[in-house]
Amino acid sequence: MAATTISTILTGVRNQLVEPTARFWSDAELTEIMRLGAVDLWGAILDLHKDHYFKVDESNAVIRANASSISGVPEDCFRVLLLEPRDTSATALARQLIFTPRPFNHPDFAMARTLSAQNPGSLTSRQIFFAITGVGAPKEAPVIRIAPMLDADVPVRIAYNPTLAWDGTTNPVPGDSDNALKAWTVAYARAKETDGRTPDPSWLAVYAADKQRLLTRLTPRQEQDPEIVEDMFQGYGSIW
Repeated sequence: MAATTISTILTGVRNQLVEPTARFWSDAELTEIMRLGAVDLWGAILDLHKDHYFKVDESNAVIRANASSISGVPEDCFRVLLLEPRDTSATALARQLIFTPRPFNHPDFAMARTLSAQNPGSLTSRQIFFAITGVGAPKEAPVIRIAPMLDADVPVRIAYNPTLAWDGTTNPVPGDSDNALKAWTVAYARAKETDGRTPDPSWLAVYAADKQRLLTRLTPRQEQDPEIVEDMFQGYGSIW
């Protein structure tokens, strides 16, 4: 089933609004209100940590020789989930590198910064410490600082959560979220009718209820994964 178009949701919004004049709310005005609702839902879904918004970049990111940060980090990168060498085949020079998160001011990071550029194939600890800094998306790509530096280029695979891809054409929020976006848009559109320019509390309550149902519906995402572990160390034993 194709994603619902924004125009379809707008039709539902206008069916709930009593417009004092023709097109009292412009399509652009309502669409921008709806975008903010989609961003609110995106943030809540992201915090479920169920990978509804998940991307893997295997084309752009690379550690350049003698560089203290990773180049080519995607501009829509909001939350980094994984860093690893792009080539992990048996013959790859840097296949055993392990990227370990550390605060930039951590003693391990400070020590690693004092080292000269290391050969990625013979780095003793195999560890590259990294810290994600900068404003980040949607303003700009985050700056992923690393230490120690390397003396050769190493392409990097980045798994990450992107910012919301809003094109104003289709609903980008999963889980049949149309009614939640409709309720949000009606609530904030009606603020235009009030002296205090505050959203309609009844429609905000509808939005909150729909949002909670949506979050419940989206998790667990894989029913074959048990949510309850009956034994204390169940799942940690050998599979052989």
